Amino acid sequence: MYSLKSGMEYILAVDQGTTGTTALLMDTDLNRVAEAGVEFEQHFPKPGWVEHDLEDIFTTVLQTIREVTKHVNPKKILAIGITNQRETLCFWDNQTLEPLGRAIVWQDRRTAEFCETLKARGLEPFFQKRTGLLVDPYFSGTKASWALKNWSDVKAAYQAGRLAAGTVDSFLMARLSGGAVHSTEPSNASRTLCFDLLLKRFDADLCKALDVPLEIWPEVCPSTGTFAVTRGFPELPDGIPITGVLGDQQAALLGQACVKEGTAKCTYGTGAFLLMNTGKKPAFSNHRLITTVAWALSADHYTYALEGSVFVAGAAVQWVRDGLKFIRDSSEIEALASSVPSSEGVVFVPALTGLGAPYWDPTATGLMTGITRGTHQGHIARAVLEGIAFQTADIITAMEKDLGKPLSSMNVDGGASANNLLMQFQSDILGVELRRPKYLETTSLGAIFAAGLGAGIWTDLADIENTWKQDRLFKPQMSSQDREQTLKRWHDAVGRVMYRGKA
Repeated sequence: MYSLKSGMEYILAVDQGTTGTTALLMDTDLNRVAEAGVEFEQHFPKPGWVEHDLEDIFTTVLQTIREVTKHVNPKKILAIGITNQRETLCFWDNQTLEPLGRAIVWQDRRTAEFCETLKARGLEPFFQKRTGLLVDPYFSGTKASWALKNWSDVKAAYQAGRLAAGTVDSFLMARLSGGAVHSTEPSNASRTLCFDLLLKRFDADLCKALDVPLEIWPEVCPSTGTFAVTRGFPELPDGIPITGVLGDQQAALLGQACVKEGTAKCTYGTGAFLLMNTGKKPAFSNHRLITTVAWALSADHYTYALEGSVFVAGAAVQWVRDGLKFIRDSSEIEALASSVPSSEGVVFVPALTGLGAPYWDPTATGLMTGITRGTHQGHIARAVLEGIAFQTADIITAMEKDLGKPLSSMNVDGGASANNLLMQFQSDILGVELRRPKYLETTSLGAIFAAGLGAGIWTDLADIENTWKQDRLFKPQMSSQDREQTLKRWHDAVGRVMYRGKA
């Protein structure tokens, strides 16, 4: 769909996600001009291992940019924003820009044993105090340590002084700029276990504890401002500035206009990610949540967030589609789940790649309880959707304990937030209102906002706040007694998963 105006200028957002890449072109009045998405192959070389081919990723970036710019003059693009899957770690030759093996994806659990060793050495409090993170295979630093020890091409490139490592944003900026920069920004850097939140830099002591060389990491720049300009990129003219970069969940926080302290959002994508803006100072958790950078508008203007991560949300629906083959398209799960009035006591714990916050158990596996002779596809489909909501409820409970006050409402977005049954159950089980915006793909919108701020199209966050528009409000309808009983069934099931992992 195209809405072209003569003389209009544009902002381009590249949203590089876990299963595909989306490009969004908007004009400076925030009219959507064009949008395109392309999926790419996932690689699972061993149980618990997840990898991406960096050339596949870059090809999808080329394809989506080509699609959204084919009806416009690309010379009228004022700025480019990038948002990306965060903890996924890339390795490339800093001279040729060629990948040095596949990217190790955030879902990957190959460093679980190494993480347990670090915990046994008593290092988790050290990392949490300095980085805001817990020791878990989720984060990038242990992936770097593993690759340097196990991949000969990565090790040889380091010894030759040619190794560049970084999150996906760093790789894309290197490619878009023709190798002119090796850069990142704080929302991505703060996911590595090697970035000190208070010192605001990659830290030698953190790197030493992981046995990772400090010099492989990129330069950390503010999230908004000019990182580089395009050079030698096939689909765009030289000289277009990249002016905004954010990790995907922080981009969604900005896209949801959660710019004030205390505002929160949950994005339902491959995983589910709940972030709350905690303002200018990092809020460290006592209930196994993580502290992260939301964005940095300048070197001195940092905003922080408290976060809980669910590793499997939309991925559970994909499993129902591809593994169980109950449905042909992910959108069909709502109708299947709605074919029954309840799950009839069936509970699904979607620990398909371990459990995230607040449990942080990388060895956990999925579990379904309450199955009887009368259980059929509708009950299982409903239990899968409810399992997504239960995990989010656990995060909210931990967040409320950290903050000492209840959450009154939450903004929701991402593909699965279009599922009305899921959103209503989420509101019911939380006992809070959910606000869904008119534009669900707020990750791309956040990249547009970051690029616009960096290019001076918008001057402050109040301009962003005024753009948010509500599509639907979900109000809790479940009684407190039913909520308590329903949550008890869930926690009993989670307890079985945790017990089994220790047996």
